[in-house]
Amino acid sequence: MANNKDMYIELANRIYDLDGEVYKCVGSSLGRTFTGSRENTIRALSMLMYTKPDGHLLRSELALISNMARTIKNKEDKSRMMTEYNEILKAIEQLPDMSATDIVNAERMALNPAAHWDKVDENAHLVICISRTQGSAGNDIGFELADKLHINYYDSEIFEQVLKRQEEEKFHIKEKECFTEFDKYGKKRETLKSKLQNMYRYHGLNREDAIFFNMSDLICNLARTEDCIIVGRCADIILRNNYIPHISLFISAPFEVRLQYMMNVREMDQKTAVKFLKKMDRQHKKYYEFYTSEKWGTPENYDLCINSANYGIKETIEIIERLIINRKKA
Repeated sequence: MANNKDMYIELANRIYDLDGEVYKCVGSSLGRTFTGSRENTIRALSMLMYTKPDGHLLRSELALISNMARTIKNKEDKSRMMTEYNEILKAIEQLPDMSATDIVNAERMALNPAAHWDKVDENAHLVICISRTQGSAGNDIGFELADKLHINYYDSEIFEQVLKRQEEEKFHIKEKECFTEFDKYGKKRETLKSKLQNMYRYHGLNREDAIFFNMSDLICNLARTEDCIIVGRCADIILRNNYIPHISLFISAPFEVRLQYMMNVREMDQKTAVKFLKKMDRQHKKYYEFYTSEKWGTPENYDLCINSANYGIKETIEIIERLIINRKKA
């Protein structure tokens, strides 16, 4: 146990140092990913690696650093930063149980061949939008795919931080908070004072709508200026409505497979995991359908729907890569 603790602390220090070096090379006004003291940051990062609820918090922190590193103009500095980043990722994968759980179902895998697709505009940026059911490993697939393609990765945690930075001197919008508690259909008690404050703050819009429109602008700007993967956030419909080329994917798996996956990853009992999966799927569906007027998970809305239980995480990524390569060749 002591040896494992030392490994977590060593990796946490490397991540903290890499963040500082990237910031020095970029000199960006966005600032560092970790703004707290070294001691507190190392403790927090070590805890993330130790508890590893499902990896997304640590993954998002690393993605923020790599996104910044890819903007470094000096080729030698960029190569040095990305080499260290890749070595850190490999070291994290070797930590106990960090990559032991997969979504694959061998019986289902044997029954399904991979699909092939074509036709993508080579002049457009490569933008991949991933919608997913909870527990289908959609976030893990998106993160690993972004690294294999050497492009940027964005999910709810990253959008929360980006929006917070953009609005820090204005209204301190917290996107994730509003999504996880999204309930436009329930009755809310609101004082006259708070109503007037929100009308002024959000130009007459309620809090959730203001955040959605700010996020939509951010998504469109990203898609017009860089290659990236965007997980969730209604990105596929937002880009479609703004006539911005993209590839849209929907990743899911049978409920019983997702249930077992969540029980393994989050160490939940079956009753808690069932409740959690149903709640999160309901939240995703409600959010998507309210803001897009489209049916969440309907196959016609996506370029490719994948049952990740048929292939597992690695093979699902390879299928998506083949989709992209074939489209580029067309």
